[in-house]
Amino acid sequence: MKTVVSVSQGSSEYDYEMETEFLGQKFRVIRIGTDGDIEKAESVLESVHPQADAIGLSMIHDHYQVGREQLEHPETARLEACVPDKPVTTGAGLRGILQEWAVRHTQTELGHFFDNARVLFLNGQAGYRIARSLSEHTDNLQFADPYLDFGVPRVLTSLGQLETYTRLTAPLMFRPMAVKAINALHQSPLYRLGENLVAGSLHSAVRDSHVIVGAIGDLESFTEKELDGKTIITSRVTDSVLDWMRSRRVAMVVDYSPWLEGRPIGVNVMEAMISAALSRTPEQLGADDFLDVIQSLGIEPRILYPNGYRRVNRFAFVIHPLSQQYLTKTPPLDWVASVSPPKVMDLVEKAIAYTPPFVYSKVSGIRSPTGDEVEGWLITVGGTPREIMAHGPEFTYSRLLAAAKLAKKLGAQIMGLGAFTKVVGDAGITVAKRAPLPITTGNSYSASGALWAAHDAAKKVGRVHVGESGKMAGKAMVVGATGAIGSVCARLLAKAVDEIYMVAPEAAKLLALKESIELETPGAVVHVAATTNRDLADMDMIVTATSGAGKRILDIMKVKPGCVITDVARPLDIPAEDVAKRPDVLVIESGEIQLPGNPKMKDIGLPKGIAYACLAETIVLALEGRFENFTLGRNIEWEKVREIYKLGLKHGMELASISGVNGVFTEEDFERVRTLAAKATEPA
Repeated sequence: MKTVVSVSQGSSEYDYEMETEFLGQKFRVIRIGTDGDIEKAESVLESVHPQADAIGLSMIHDHYQVGREQLEHPETARLEACVPDKPVTTGAGLRGILQEWAVRHTQTELGHFFDNARVLFLNGQAGYRIARSLSEHTDNLQFADPYLDFGVPRVLTSLGQLETYTRLTAPLMFRPMAVKAINALHQSPLYRLGENLVAGSLHSAVRDSHVIVGAIGDLESFTEKELDGKTIITSRVTDSVLDWMRSRRVAMVVDYSPWLEGRPIGVNVMEAMISAALSRTPEQLGADDFLDVIQSLGIEPRILYPNGYRRVNRFAFVIHPLSQQYLTKTPPLDWVASVSPPKVMDLVEKAIAYTPPFVYSKVSGIRSPTGDEVEGWLITVGGTPREIMAHGPEFTYSRLLAAAKLAKKLGAQIMGLGAFTKVVGDAGITVAKRAPLPITTGNSYSASGALWAAHDAAKKVGRVHVGESGKMAGKAMVVGATGAIGSVCARLLAKAVDEIYMVAPEAAKLLALKESIELETPGAVVHVAATTNRDLADMDMIVTATSGAGKRILDIMKVKPGCVITDVARPLDIPAEDVAKRPDVLVIESGEIQLPGNPKMKDIGLPKGIAYACLAETIVLALEGRFENFTLGRNIEWEKVREIYKLGLKHGMELASISGVNGVFTEEDFERVRTLAAKATEPA
């Protein structure tokens, strides 16, 4: 029987002894903790030296490879020197493979999990292999080494900075006299005076991160508030450690340590056992040896959910002021507007269009019935529709790409485009090609939400019925039919109503769309017109989806009593004063979506927990982990409209209460429209 002894600088409370079979040989494994006493560790090594076939050193620094720097820690070298004629290892060779594999396994298993994640390394030198692997998926890496080494309240923000830091500090840090001097500094009154400031800096970095890489012992000072929703990459996660993670509401743990006899064991123990079994020194072990053992034992990283399945994904969504009036509601511009003539506000509106993007609101509390969660950021670009349309597409592209850069830095895995930002140029295609993260316009869900709301509203008004063909017995008009949302609304309505009327100023595009719809929906009755004037009075349902930005697109006084108008446009196509003229017509504002969970964000002009459908599409994709360019361009695919609708239902999205310019419609409102419409159509 071969004997492996692990001498740990950790607590003796966790000592154990066990017998097992490993690679066809019998082994006795002994763990001896020395409670952080280096001299005690030396004494233990001398006493176990005769009986041990190989020795592991635990809870002590590896000899790190950081960039081109090979670091040999003096205390580790001191302990290794106690046993010159036996294999001694910290497990560095095997640990590097297991650490890197943990990242790659998780990214493959969960799909895009680490994309743009904000990752904090409590010890970047120890986690260098993990950092290199993660750098393939995110640039948002931070390292707390200056804090741990010198008590400096600053984190490093790139692999390059870590390598430079290591190159500059290694000659100092790894000399015995320097170690003593630093320890003395940490005990000095001056350091104690600023200790809270230093600790606060680290705790702030933990709160702002999405993933934390560190040893269990380094995590113990952090609170539930700081670790809630975080992913931890660490090793040796026992049941008691998992209980502790549960108490801190950690979302997910990636444990890269190997298991033996139903328990996690130190990587140093496993490497010492390999060394003893193969009769080789740790220096003689190669990747093939480790791969053979990993495969033969079926070792793989563990993905654990301390509180049940919980995955937190991240999104960003771009918004902008929909009119000059929106600017007047924002401090300090509200004060400027109150004391300035209109011409001054016109200049302010022009100037605001040039401001860099900024975070308007953090979004949290969105939780799907599946257990998936999202957090996100609403990022504002300054241009109103008037200013956006007054400039060429490149003007808006540059601001959207700046917003995408900010979104990536925040950790977003996908970004949605709101309101007029998705109308400009080629409707998101160019932005998606240049952006550092996936883009969606949200138009698929906007179309779905619009028709969802129109269908429900028409049923409530009760002026139309389903005919023998299974379609709605009536006529529907789409104004702005050649646009991205308008065209897909027209395609869907052609399947659902007896006759569809498409209106847009681009005659050739209308004819092409008509031809396409008639091919995909045989028997559809499709009419086209450049304006609404001729056919408006006969419509039972109207969908407006233009980019008119304040232009009057129809005469509401000509609309049929009891007609349901769904206004998808932002800004709205139908002004409030027009709506007030026709109490016998129901004008609804698109189809807003009730988000699942307990959403928290600043006011976006909707009731709490309700989002525009384009924002909801971005959220649905984030919940589903679909980090891809989804809806782009003006030709929306029907399959994507159907898919996003189904995904929305899966994740608990519901059509919000049907609302208009004056808020949510009540049953009394629907009854009023029914009554007035009936009176208006009574024979004279």
